[in-house]
Amino acid sequence: MTADPRATQSILPSGMPCWVELATPDEIAAQRFYTGLFGWNFHPHRDPATPNGRYLIASIAGRDVAGVYRAGSRQPSLWTVNIAVHSAAHAAEWTEHLGGTVILGPIAIPERGSILHVTDPAGAPAVFWQPTSTWDFVSGFPNTFASADLNTHHGEAADSFFCRLFNYSSRQIGDSRGVDYVEWLLDQQPVLYRYTMGREYPPETLPHWMVYFEVDPDRGTDATAGHAIMLGGRVIVEPYDSPLGRIAVIADPGGGVFSVIDRTVVVEDFGRAEVDDPYDD
Repeated sequence: MTADPRATQSILPSGMPCWVELATPDEIAAQRFYTGLFGWNFHPHRDPATPNGRYLIASIAGRDVAGVYRAGSRQPSLWTVNIAVHSAAHAAEWTEHLGGTVILGPIAIPERGSILHVTDPAGAPAVFWQPTSTWDFVSGFPNTFASADLNTHHGEAADSFFCRLFNYSSRQIGDSRGVDYVEWLLDQQPVLYRYTMGREYPPETLPHWMVYFEVDPDRGTDATAGHAIMLGGRVIVEPYDSPLGRIAVIADPGGGVFSVIDRTVVVEDFGRAEVDDPYDD
């Protein structure tokens, strides 16, 4: 895979996904797994917001694709998406104005801008990032970020908070069988998705993000899922077809859950598989 050679965008629109990162109990195991699965290279950086002051940036062909850091003692292993803001300080003010809660920050990260951790009024987590003019994040290519769902118990509350904060419009793409699945759009283009968790999730499941990574169509979702098992991961949800692509849900060796998707394979009829909660161990 060759990364997109276009020049890095100097100013990201507010509300755009601008980064994905993994909190994990074992950085070394995570490096081995994702290097094997996606071909990522890792480089350490200083980060005052992590428990050990260290942050690993993954790249492909010299372009940044994701971050990995050691989880705190009480922090679950998980992937999350970061959303661009023009000002982390203003985002903190608006978060509180809209009924959300600031958990951490804003914190300045050397050479990478400022970061802010919040929850929406119903407790769904979010990370906002004010990037620098040299920000680099390649997506939409094989082995890079494809999309993300916010899985929540309170869909309307999430829509109200995030759409007012980022001026998203929202569109229901769920089906008539009670699947509440919404896309959030900027300039009529979907940028993120929101899913109200159904009966497949126990009521005590915490709100969380599901991050999707693009797979090479020549390799496919099924082969990628099989490779993940060989590398010490687990397939939580076997590959299935959807209107967005062929998807599999995978857990890495440290328990971080993510999805892979082949967007060249789609079906027209929308339906979300009734599956076990991927965060319930």
